[in-house]
Amino acid sequence: MSNNSNPNYFRLGVFVLSAIGVLVAVILIFGSGQLFKKSFLIETYIKQSVTGLDAGAAVRFRGVKVGQVTMIGLSGDIYEKDVPFENRRQYVVVRMQIFGDKLTETQIEDFVKNNLRARIKSMGITGVNYVEFDFSSNAAEYTPLPYSWKPADPVIPSLPNQADEIISGIQKLVSSMGQLNIDGTQKKFDTLLTNLNALMVGDGKSNQGITNSVNELNTLMARIVKVTDKGELEILVRELVATMVSLRQTVTSIQGDTGATIENLKQTTEYLNEFSRIASQSPSSLIWSEPPPKIVLPMNGTQGQSGVQK
Repeated sequence: MSNNSNPNYFRLGVFVLSAIGVLVAVILIFGSGQLFKKSFLIETYIKQSVTGLDAGAAVRFRGVKVGQVTMIGLSGDIYEKDVPFENRRQYVVVRMQIFGDKLTETQIEDFVKNNLRARIKSMGITGVNYVEFDFSSNAAEYTPLPYSWKPADPVIPSLPNQADEIISGIQKLVSSMGQLNIDGTQKKFDTLLTNLNALMVGDGKSNQGITNSVNELNTLMARIVKVTDKGELEILVRELVATMVSLRQTVTSIQGDTGATIENLKQTTEYLNEFSRIASQSPSSLIWSEPPPKIVLPMNGTQGQSGVQK
């Protein structure tokens, strides 16, 4: 009886070994040989919801796949078991396997100093999330999440999910709108309209209003146009030109008379100087000598006469 059963066991063993071989081949083919690739683990801490992110999700650097998520858990279950529940931070711990040569802690710290951050992003309408690494220009606006435990793997700080930021901004906007004083704003708006009406039509006292001022301006412009149409403006310009010509002639005449007067004053001064010299040298000659010649001042600016008649 045992001889009849031996071929069945042999066939069963061959089938099991073949199935195991096929399974290993499938893993190698669809795993792209990642089981034999060099890799290292890093982790990040997230305070927001990670709905849509599961183990096995892709880890990308600027869109290029560099690893995959290996574990998602809470810091309370991993690092804070000895901390009272009310004092736990309850971060979401995301551990990732990065393919490639292992980086040292110093290299990872340099990347973090250069604003390397992790952020959960969505694949689009599929709703599948993945972890994106990139050097962020606004990393300084977000302080890395603090923690008091010793991480099992190097930590890359995270940035809030963009969708969460948008939803948070909308919630803040709705909350601020709910706190607005609608009644007070309406009263201020009514007061503003009243002041604008008073500014336009006036208050009937000292303020005439913009409308009345515009009407007066229109009246003034109509008068100016009327004066211009009658030619009175041209007459006024002519009279102004004639007045300027007359004024110029008067000034010219005054300048000529002034020159003649100055010349007469010079001659008179010379005669007085001569009289003073004679009086100082020979005072008696003023009494006993013959009468001096008669001094005739030049008239009307004439300079041809000597001014002395004998």
